[in-house]
Amino acid sequence: MQIVVCEIVGLSYVTIQCILADSLNMRRISASFVPRLLSDDQKALHVSVCRELKQQASNGPNFISNIITGDGTWVYGYDPETKQQSLQWKSPNSPQPKKACQVHSNVKSMLIVFFDIQGIVHKEFVPPGQTVNGKFYCEVLKRLREGIGTNVQTSGRITIGFSIMTMRPLTHHLLFDSS
Repeated sequence: MQIVVCEIVGLSYVTIQCILADSLNMRRISASFVPRLLSDDQKALHVSVCRELKQQASNGPNFISNIITGDGTWVYGYDPETKQQSLQWKSPNSPQPKKACQVHSNVKSMLIVFFDIQGIVHKEFVPPGQTVNGKFYCEVLKRLREGIGTNVQTSGRITIGFSIMTMRPLTHHLLFDSS
């Protein structure tokens, strides 16, 4: 592409670069990666949910205290050496002892945590070998919904009610159409 432009205008590649950068103040940038490109239906769902959230926020002063959000993260197991355990005797001429940085162990688990404005509402580890797909995530959301009413710490905090919203269309369909 670059050579074609050079041949068409009859200028060198360096000259074209200088014109673009210096005269036209253009920069070469890479496209940023996004987790997925959304379909028109998914974009419409996002807009609809955002409008609903905006409406609820303007209608209720306590709206923010009813939001429950969640995230999943990998939790790695470590067997750290304490400072006391790493102490060594050394002479004045011997080199300073070195300690390697911690590396992730092969013991890891996925942790899914849901929290509100005051703290953690629900947490659970994903069983080893379990794939976190729409169906599994739906089951987690159902346990969240069931657990909020029975949990002594959260039942007093959430008095007006709550709603579970997810931006994953498959999960949304599984959660609300099959319950």
